[in-house]
Amino acid sequence: MRLERITPKNYEAALALSVRPDQEDLVSPVVKSLAEAYVFADHAWPRLIYDDVRLVGFLMVFLDIPWNPDRNANDLRSGLWRLNIAADAQGRGYGRFAVEAVAGEIRRRGGTQAYVTWEPRAGGPEKFYLKLGFRPTGEQSGGETVGVLDL
Repeated sequence: MRLERITPKNYEAALALSVRPDQEDLVSPVVKSLAEAYVFADHAWPRLIYDDVRLVGFLMVFLDIPWNPDRNANDLRSGLWRLNIAADAQGRGYGRFAVEAVAGEIRRRGGTQAYVTWEPRAGGPEKFYLKLGFRPTGEQSGGETVGVLDL
């Protein structure tokens, strides 16, 4: 497994990537993530997940985002912004690989914690993130649970 940058050669495949229908309300489509990566270029780190030559997923990291600048301008956080694993590729370890890659990138940049948010509902990714070591912070962001992983 490996991560690759989005390029003119692979962006159309990235845009075609889709999760299961019952997950579509849990994660934005790749096209929205790429638009956000463009708008927030100083903070976004989008990558495609490949297994050999097969595209199996997309992830996007947020780096040093002011978390709540009105309350604490020095609270800069990094973490997993998006994770889209192709519907037919789920349950094969790609999500775990993605989270480990995100943690590695944040660690490489000097970070000591990785954050993620998830929709707190049945069928959501909470069990997945808790199994990987994230713990709820007690915060909410846009109605979603905030989790943190110590690196």
